[in-house]
Amino acid sequence: MTDPDVSYEDVRDFHETDETPTGPQPVLAVVGRPNVGKSTLVNRIIGRREAVVQDVPGVTRDRISYDANWNGKGFTLVDTGGWNPDAQGLAERIAAQAEIAVSLADAVLFVVDAKVGITDTDEAVVRILRKSGKPVILAANKVDDMRTEAEAAALWNLGLGEPWPVSALHGRGSGDMLDAILAVLPDPPPMPEGTEIGGPRRIALVGKPNVGKSSLLNKLAKEERAVVDNVAGTTVDPVDELIMLGDREWRFIDTAGIRKRVKEASGHEYYASLRTTTAIDRAEVAVLVIDGGEKISEQDIRILQTVREAGRALVIAFNKWDLVDEDRRWQLDREIERELVQVQWAPRINVTARTGWHVDRLVPALDKALEGWETRIGTGALNSFLGRLVAEHPHPVRSGKQPKILFATQPSTAPPTFVLFTSGKLEASYERYIERRLREEFGFVGTPIVLQQRVREKRKR
Repeated sequence: MTDPDVSYEDVRDFHETDETPTGPQPVLAVVGRPNVGKSTLVNRIIGRREAVVQDVPGVTRDRISYDANWNGKGFTLVDTGGWNPDAQGLAERIAAQAEIAVSLADAVLFVVDAKVGITDTDEAVVRILRKSGKPVILAANKVDDMRTEAEAAALWNLGLGEPWPVSALHGRGSGDMLDAILAVLPDPPPMPEGTEIGGPRRIALVGKPNVGKSSLLNKLAKEERAVVDNVAGTTVDPVDELIMLGDREWRFIDTAGIRKRVKEASGHEYYASLRTTTAIDRAEVAVLVIDGGEKISEQDIRILQTVREAGRALVIAFNKWDLVDEDRRWQLDREIERELVQVQWAPRINVTARTGWHVDRLVPALDKALEGWETRIGTGALNSFLGRLVAEHPHPVRSGKQPKILFATQPSTAPPTFVLFTSGKLEASYERYIERRLREEFGFVGTPIVLQQRVREKRKR
């Protein structure tokens, strides 16, 4: 299923990664005040790779992760929101934002406007960065010429070491800064064939308040690891626990319940919600815990969307099953058909965390989800499959035109990501059809699938 108009250069970047295993990469958090040029600098670091990054921020996310690469070394870049110097409770907001961004990173890129110089906000952030103990690279941005470079030297006074003068807009000095970043980032763990990558698999327990997440964690751990109370919202910070299940060690992250949209929440609820979305970003699989006795709610659906947007594998656990009678089971079946239609691929288990009933079914469900999340299809098998699919069910003709799939490849797993090189834009309904057939043919249990299109430009004759 090849086409002479699809050049080697068109697919090389994706095809060359076919046999490269994917795994956790070092994380660099980019922090700084508003208007210091953070986003421009992020785009400069990402370069041409930005086009193939899924950037779909939802209402519950305040930062976006990108895959970046410099000198053959990959790392994850986390672009954080700027801090408003006029906000109320400035010190608290700075501390909370910096804590969230920095706590999960391996190193921090602190961006300062060299033309403005050091502000009170910058100094407040520096105090938080020092307490974190994480390596910090200081970027003196907006240094467009030699005169401004002299002004950047004043940033030595921040006490973070050498300021690296850069121009995010023009790229000046960015190479030296990136070399300094790689020097402080840890090397990715080795990824030999057939071995687990990055230590214990990371599982986030997510869900509304008071659905039994902490009770489930305690039952899995066989001891009281998390505080359990009938008052909703007992858990605020994510709690990491290493637990032995099925002769293997797993890292479980118990999170605060998500009550509202982040932008509607206030106080500690706001930061609890941010920490929960961060926990999803850190995890490989999210276990959504739903109270089986209650109607599937808007909050449940919103958390599902957060997990899908983060590209994480998913298992759905209906808890408190001992309280579910026959009538409720009938209603729940209807709700699943209606509300969970977008995640029919997610394994579902029924458990009672309080008594431990069927909690042993969680590990097989996690294994299935992880296997689907890391499934890779060879380029030959993929194009052979798509050839049969198109022959059986070609794209409909619209306005006398019929887009064709010229070539396809899977550049990455976790989640499985496919790039379709086409002669025209495929309709969303046809994309859904391709995804459905991919699942029928290759499984992909428990994982979202990402489909990206690259429409071939018409070449001038």
